[in-house]
Amino acid sequence: MDWWRKLKKNSLARFGGTILIIFYAIVILADFVAPYHPVEHFQVDGSLLPPTQIFWRNPDTGAFIGPHVYPTTQGPTDLETGDRLLTVDFSQPSPLRLFVRGTPYKFLYFIPLDIHLFGTVGEGFINLLGTDEQGRDQFSRLIFGGRISLSIGLLGIAISFPLGMFVGGISGYFGGIVDSVLMRMVEVLMTIPTIYLLVALAAILPMSMSSAQRFVLIIVITSFVSWSGLARVVRGQVLSIKEREFVDAARVIGASSPLIIVRHILPQTATYIIISATLAVPGFIVAESVLSLIGLGIQQPDPSWGNLLSVATNASILVLQPWLVWSPAALVVLTVLAFNLLGDGLRDALDPRTLQKQVRQLPE
Repeated sequence: MDWWRKLKKNSLARFGGTILIIFYAIVILADFVAPYHPVEHFQVDGSLLPPTQIFWRNPDTGAFIGPHVYPTTQGPTDLETGDRLLTVDFSQPSPLRLFVRGTPYKFLYFIPLDIHLFGTVGEGFINLLGTDEQGRDQFSRLIFGGRISLSIGLLGIAISFPLGMFVGGISGYFGGIVDSVLMRMVEVLMTIPTIYLLVALAAILPMSMSSAQRFVLIIVITSFVSWSGLARVVRGQVLSIKEREFVDAARVIGASSPLIIVRHILPQTATYIIISATLAVPGFIVAESVLSLIGLGIQQPDPSWGNLLSVATNASILVLQPWLVWSPAALVVLTVLAFNLLGDGLRDALDPRTLQKQVRQLPE
C-alpha cells in the first residue's frame, strides 16, 4: 500500500479526490439534497428570479427572527426601461429549516421519502441560484444535471478504455498481419470527423427520443470515436515492453499470450492509462455539452450541465442573469481540474519506475 500512502501525502491529489467524492455523493443523493423537483416544480410569476435574498431580521421592526425568506415574484415590465421589478411580500416570512418535508421521492431509487436537506416553511421559496425561464429552481436542476454529466464520463471510459487497451495490446504483442489489420481499422476510425458525424446524426434522429435513449446514444457515440487514439499509444508501448526480460521469462515458464498481455504487459502502461482516463472523463462531459447544443444531447426539460450551459447562447441571459451560466460552467471547470489533480497524483504514486527505484533502495 505504498502507493496509497504516497497518494495521501499529495495535497493537490487529496483536494481533487475530495472534490470528486463530494460531487458524486451529492448527485447520488440529489433527491434529498435538492429542495425542489427539477422538472415538475414551477413558481408562478417566478421566471428568471435572481438568487433569493436571505433575511435574519424583520425589515420593519429590526427584530431578529432567524434565517427566513419572503415570497418573491417578477413584477410587470417597465415599458420605458425594459426592467422587471421584483415584488416581495414582506407580510409572509418563511423560515429556513433543515430536513423539511417536500416533494415525495424514492431515496436511493427504492425507499419512499419526502424529507429534503433544507427548505422553507411557508409561502416563500429558497432559490440559491435563482430560477430559469420556466420558474424552476436552478440549484435543484444543477444537482440533478450532475447525475447525467458525471456518470457519462465514467461510463464512457468504462467502454472505450478496455476496448482501446485490448486492441492496442493484441496489435502490439502479436504484430504481423494482426497488427496491420487492427491498425488500419484504427486509422479509419481516427479519420472520421467527429463533429460532422454528430451533426449528421442529430439531423436524422427522431425528436421523439427519450432522455434515457439519448443518454445511451451519447455514451455509445463518444466511446466509439474516442478509443482509437488510446489503442495506437498502447500498441507503441507494448512493442517495446514485450522485448523485456520479464516478458521472456513469462514465456519460458509457459505463460499463455493472453496472460502475458494482461498480467505483465498492460500494467506497465498504467501511467499513460491513468493520465488519459482523467483527461477523458472531462472530455466526455464537454462532449455532452456540445451535443446538447446541436440537439443530440439531453434535451429540456430534463437537466444536464450541458443543456444548462446552452442558455449562454442568449445574450440577454449573459448580461441580465449571469448566474444561470456561471454556475454550471464553474462546476464543469472544477470537475475537470479535480480529475486532472487526482490523475497527476495517481500517476506519481503508481509509476512503475518510481516503485522500481524504491525496491532498489531497500536495505539488503
